[in-house]
Amino acid sequence: MKVSNGRTWRRWAVLLVAFALIGAACSDDGDSGDTTAAPDDSTETTAAVSEDPLKFGMILVGPRDDRGYSQAHFEGGEYVEAKLGAEMIVVDSLNPADKPETTVEQVVADMIDQGAQLVIATSDDMKDGIELSAAANTDVPMIWVSGDSAWVDGEAYRDDLTNLGNVFGRMEFGKMIAGCAAALTTETGQIGYLGPLINDETRRLVASAYLGARHCWEQEGNSADDLEFTVTWIGFWFQIPGVTLDPTQVVNEFYDGGVDVILSGIDTTEAIVRGGQRAEAGESVWAIPYDFEGACAEAESICLGVPYFNWGPSYLGIAESVADGSFTAEFQWLGPDWADINDKDTSTIGWITGDAVAADDVEKLDAFIAGLADGSINPWTGPLNFQDGSPFLADGEVASDLQIWYLDQLLEGIDGASSS
Repeated sequence: MKVSNGRTWRRWAVLLVAFALIGAACSDDGDSGDTTAAPDDSTETTAAVSEDPLKFGMILVGPRDDRGYSQAHFEGGEYVEAKLGAEMIVVDSLNPADKPETTVEQVVADMIDQGAQLVIATSDDMKDGIELSAAANTDVPMIWVSGDSAWVDGEAYRDDLTNLGNVFGRMEFGKMIAGCAAALTTETGQIGYLGPLINDETRRLVASAYLGARHCWEQEGNSADDLEFTVTWIGFWFQIPGVTLDPTQVVNEFYDGGVDVILSGIDTTEAIVRGGQRAEAGESVWAIPYDFEGACAEAESICLGVPYFNWGPSYLGIAESVADGSFTAEFQWLGPDWADINDKDTSTIGWITGDAVAADDVEKLDAFIAGLADGSINPWTGPLNFQDGSPFLADGEVASDLQIWYLDQLLEGIDGASSS
């Protein structure tokens, strides 16, 4: 039955419950009709199947309308609401600047009090809070986005948290594509990366962007030694006045220093906004935003494209498993649907080529994407060294998922700090 609206659904639910009560009263064996299954010792958490619409909580590190990371998650939640007839409870801007006195544990407890049957914490910074919440509410499925607590082979596996799963997108592909677009476009051979804070995730994404750039730079007949790729870290996912660097100032410093293409790795849009302003003043500069499909709209004339997260399909699958009682805490690291990288129903990672990519370069960029898709191109192949010159991958060696996920140092060829 297709649910046309919540009011109609609830009328059906009332009738179904009434019929169930009549059936239970007439039963000869005294069965109470309880459908709740007791959890076993595996990582599966089985919830009671309810006739009410699923309620789920979404905790965002930034505003739900940031045109970046948090908005992408919010719209993923809206996708679940539309597809499943579910109800989303949202708390946004949960970070030290906007809600310094509020903890993840408090938010989760409040969401559960409101009836949430699933809680999704969307930031790496929410690790401690969501793990404590999962331990305190073992019957409530939870997801820690970007985490590895459910990865059996991972370094932070928690076999005691059978209700806490992880999901993340293989944005490494999106960043390699972005790096390629930057290398095909730059006129100065200088590419800047606007980084957030430093951890395994952000190091591997910077490295991915560099590897994509180096591949396409060399394909143009250039030497890797002539490519300048620099990352500047602001200190958090977005600006916190008095705590982080000002991303707009960092962007200006990049452009003033000869960088003509900036890739953003932060949650917000300063790179492309400021780039657009400088382009309007006559400068030949370009930018690649991050996270959100519509980010190029901030300055379409200089946008080379955007790698973005499409959280809807993965969130829908998780919500459906909670609704039907089959939820299992697992680690999911989901890549693009190479049949259609922008399919909203299947692809966790997308890429939109921007209007600013030169016509001659679109074909080259498409060929690079096709090579990633069929495996004929893998920039995560040795020989590669770490930034300090020590070996990372031998000649012909392909990086494993563990090596990429837990990248503890930037790669040789990247200027910028590897640690805080």
